[in-house]
Formats: sequence, C-alpha cells, structure tokens
Amino acid sequence: MKFGIIKERKNPPDRRVVFTPSELTKLRVQFPQAEIKVEPSDIRVFHDDEYRKLGFELSDDLSDCDVLIGVKEVPIESLLPNKKYFFFSHTIKKQPYNKKLLIACLEKNIGLIDHETIVNEANHRLIGFGRYAGIVGTYNGFRAFGMKYELFNLPKAETLADKAALVERLRRPMLPPIKIVLTGVGKVGMGAKEILDAMKIKQVSVEDYLTKSYDKPVYTQIDVLDYNKRKDGTITSKEDFYQNSQEFVSDFERFTKVSDIFIAGHFYGNGAPAILTREMLNAPDNKIKVVADISCDVGGPIESTLRSSTIADPFYGYYPSEGKEVDVNHPGAIVVMAVDNLPCELPRDASEGFGEMFLEHVIPAFYNNDKDGILERAIITENGKLTKRFQYLEDYVGE
Repeated sequence: MKFGIIKERKNPPDRRVVFTPSELTKLRVQFPQAEIKVEPSDIRVFHDDEYRKLGFELSDDLSDCDVLIGVKEVPIESLLPNKKYFFFSHTIKKQPYNKKLLIACLEKNIGLIDHETIVNEANHRLIGFGRYAGIVGTYNGFRAFGMKYELFNLPKAETLADKAALVERLRRPMLPPIKIVLTGVGKVGMGAKEILDAMKIKQVSVEDYLTKSYDKPVYTQIDVLDYNKRKDGTITSKEDFYQNSQEFVSDFERFTKVSDIFIAGHFYGNGAPAILTREMLNAPDNKIKVVADISCDVGGPIESTLRSSTIADPFYGYYPSEGKEVDVNHPGAIVVMAVDNLPCELPRDASEGFGEMFLEHVIPAFYNNDKDGILERAIITENGKLTKRFQYLEDYVGE
C-alpha cells in the first residue's frame, strides 16, 4: 500500500496536514510495509525539509500512490482518477457548493472517504479537529470580551506558536467576576473546557451558576437537557431528546439572564430547537455581550450567528432589537465570533492531534482486513457509485 500526503490547494490556504513528520515516522515504524510519498508544499506548517530529513520521498508526482490523504477539498482538476482519497469533502449534508466535487469523484472512479464519515459502530466520529476548534474559539471569545470592554488586547491566535502560548497570554489579563456558559461535552466542548481550566477559572454547578454571585470569574458546562426542556414539562432523558427533539423547546433563557460570555461548542442536529433566540438576546434582562459560536451553524440554533466570519476578520456586531449585523464597536452590539475554520489558527498543534487519531483508527484498517469496518462505513463513493450508506445523496448528485 502506497500512501501520498497531498498538498493543500484550497483557497484561502490551509497550513494543516494530516500527518506531521513525526507522526509519519510512527506510521513507518508500526507498518514497515507501507510506502509513503509527500507532495512538496510551500504553505504547509511543516517544511518539506522536515520530511526529507526523516527519509521521506518528496515528489510532485503521486500517480503511483494508492491512497491520497489531505485536509480540505481537492480541486476537481487536481483529482487523480481510480484512487482512494481522504479529505473533508463537505458533501454529506448535500452542500450545494460541492455537488460538482462529489459528481467528479463518481465520474473519476474515486473511492472518497470524508474525515467526518470515519465513525465507530455506535456512529461516533473517531477523528477530527474539534478539540482545537474549542481551544482557539474560546481564546477568541476572551479576545472579543477584552476588545468590547477595552480591558485588554490579545494578539490573534494565528500569531502564537501553540496552545501553551495561548494559555500564557490568557493568564495575563485580570478578568472581572464574569460568568461564562459553555454548551457541549464533545470534542469541541472539551477543548473549550481545557482553556477555561488552564486559565484557572472555577467551574460551578448549573444550580450555583444560576443562583449565586461570585467575586471572581466562573463557568458552567451544560449538556442538552440543561438548555432544553420538554414542551409537556415531563422529566426526560438524553435519548428522548435525540429521538424526539421536535417535542422540546429551549430552556436557555435562564442562562442569558446571568451570563456575560456564551461559548457555543455543542453539536446541533437537524430538527432540534433553537438554543439562543433573537427574543432572548433582545430581552431587557439579557446579560450576554459576547457569543463565541464555535459550532458556527449559520441559520441554526444561535440566532445571532448571521454569517460565518474569518480568521482575518473574526468579529462582527449583532444588534438584537433589529436582528441585524452592525459595526462591532456599536455601543448596543453583542460581539459575535463565528469563524468556521478555527483549527487553522493552530496548524501545528491541530496537525499533531489529527495525525495521532488517524494513525490509531484508520491506518490499521488497511492492514487488518478492515476487521472493525472503519473503511467500509466511511467510504462514500466506490466503483463509480454511491455506497449503500450514502444512497441518500442520489438526488443530490442527480439534480
């Protein structure tokens, strides 16, 4: 089996890579029968020489590779036919802007595996950049807070070397006794929690958070049943919420009345109720002034997220009385951070973490007959057709 590490070609440039030089070395040690080629790149956070010095072949020609591994979408004109590809395709939710990409994979007889479709038997994702989205998004939330109240100025995360540098910067400001609510207990939510804990911000229970006052910053981390309730008022379970989300409404308003910063790190499923509505944000007793929407579902459960923002320009203002975007410095604005590619700001750390997961969960499947069904579950297109698991995309590619 010959693996090719491809150059990222999507614009704006992405400096991440699935395998760092050190992780690629571990792959070679664990699977000495694997052959590896690296396509040269002038934007990758790890320089070509870092791979070359460890004995990896660099070549612009990957046509002899069986499996090609990248991060972002590969431009259609760069797709090599009859290969197996790994990358984030952004097609499995029928995203209109990538329909032609999926059609091209079918036409070129490509075996497409999206990093999002790599799941275990319980359908839980095995790899992703979520942890680093949580880390950078939380940093950006505090950066927005310091800017909003002219308390401190934090540099852009992309100018700092790693997570340790982010934490070191965050420990400098003296924060007032604010309250921070964090939604989500998955990879994104736990990445956000890493930063809050590293800052030595005290975590408190939901009940204490809602009822007590503090003389120092505190946060609470909440799950779906903390911010949703059944319409009929009955006590329920998480399984009930996931199966019958249409029977629930948001119970988040009790948090808007006491919170200064909202860090949104939840997973949002189709059909689930809105979490933070315009009405809540426009209420006289709303206290939230910064929304760090790491999940960044435009048109989704956070109604202040009118659009995704960019690393270059991460913040915009939301004017709740009119439900529209205003200048971030508008006195009545709630500051929104809704960058949708946050891990790009920590490319070195994010790449290292991603490679570890890929080596643990994916590469063994090529050498153990895919005994756990990792590849079988993940592959979207094969032999010029959609696989059974992704037949629901037929109308998407056929329109």
